[in-house]
Amino acid sequence: MTPEEKRSAFRTGFFDGLPIGLGYISVSFTFGMMAVEKGMPAWAAILISFTNLTSAGQFAGLDVIAASGSMIEMALVQLVINLRYALMSLSWSQRLHPEFNWVKRMIIAFADTDEVFAVSSARAAGGKKLRFIYMIGLMIMPIVGWTGGTVIGALASAILPDVVRSALGLAIYGMFIAIIVPPARDHRSVAVVVLAAVAVSCLFHFTPILNRLSSGFVIIICGVGASALGAWLFPLTEEAADTEIELNDEIKCAEEKKGDRCDC
Repeated sequence: MTPEEKRSAFRTGFFDGLPIGLGYISVSFTFGMMAVEKGMPAWAAILISFTNLTSAGQFAGLDVIAASGSMIEMALVQLVINLRYALMSLSWSQRLHPEFNWVKRMIIAFADTDEVFAVSSARAAGGKKLRFIYMIGLMIMPIVGWTGGTVIGALASAILPDVVRSALGLAIYGMFIAIIVPPARDHRSVAVVVLAAVAVSCLFHFTPILNRLSSGFVIIICGVGASALGAWLFPLTEEAADTEIELNDEIKCAEEKKGDRCDC
């Protein structure tokens, strides 16, 4: 790539990642505030966000820490919640330019989040390959937004009144509801899996003896159990999966053609 092409690719990645970073601020703000309220030092909450960038994994880990859970419990919780990143990385590996060596792959793996994966996959629609300089530009704002939001939340927790902190503490739950409700409304399989996870969670919360189990293991059981139920009731054949991927690529490519940005 020429220097001009590198600058253009970096600029494209940066502006693709800008809305992701801005969106991360509100959620990481809540994480920073909740972490400090549960007794974690502000610097520790900020360090966790800067070195993890895992969203749901961080909130689940915060509950395990607050409950004085074991290291094994923490490891299992993070494995179950963040296992999707391994699948995303496998998909990424098919879309990367040959210039990627193992060092570059490890660098971009740090910012392998749901939103970064979705945006980069859309850019790779139609058989195009992702360049390293583009991925670096794409990573910057999500990292800055997630870490910066945690800094603001951790500092604001010492300033805001209790009623405001309590209200803001509901933000993360609103985000998760907004994530699951639309697909659950459109797809019966998603609705069944979500309801199954809710039912198992309520069972552990309200049943004597079972409610003594730590929150970390409850998350593991709910996640694995609901996922297994969904895989059993609604299996996806290899042919159906390939058809869905091809259809999604065609849709993305058609959308890009409207702006003359697709070469497929």
